[in-house]
Amino acid sequence: MTEKPELTIRPATEADLPAIVAMLADDPLGATRESPEDLTPYVAALKRLADDPHQHVVVAVRGERVVGTLQLTIVPGLSRKGATRSIVEGVRVHAEERGSGLGTRFIEWAVERSRQENCQLVQLTSDVTRTDAHRFYERLGFTASHVGFKLQL
Repeated sequence: MTEKPELTIRPATEADLPAIVAMLADDPLGATRESPEDLTPYVAALKRLADDPHQHVVVAVRGERVVGTLQLTIVPGLSRKGATRSIVEGVRVHAEERGSGLGTRFIEWAVERSRQENCQLVQLTSDVTRTDAHRFYERLGFTASHVGFKLQL
């Protein structure tokens, strides 16, 4: 059995966009709202995100191949005594990597980065139809406290 190359999580670049958008489109929900054939809006969006220090769009790379992505947004606020929170969005794992532990590693990365940013809360939303994702997030300590899931830090 061949051992898989090591996994690296790093900031996304424009060169990663074809793989990122393909993963965003690779499910019934994404297939209706993403456009892998035209990367123009994604290029502009990634530029805006890269210019904002509160936005972290990352990819997981195994060898030379992008196999996952997520976006972490840091949000300062007044509620909860001026708490800063983070929002996890757009979590995707390539079909060939599902079940490998990459999703867990991604969320652990997001939680640790949130701690480094002095966040008191990590929150995310998940489409109501994604019941497997709901079980996954609950297994990692998130609770379905509102419409979305939250993890008290």
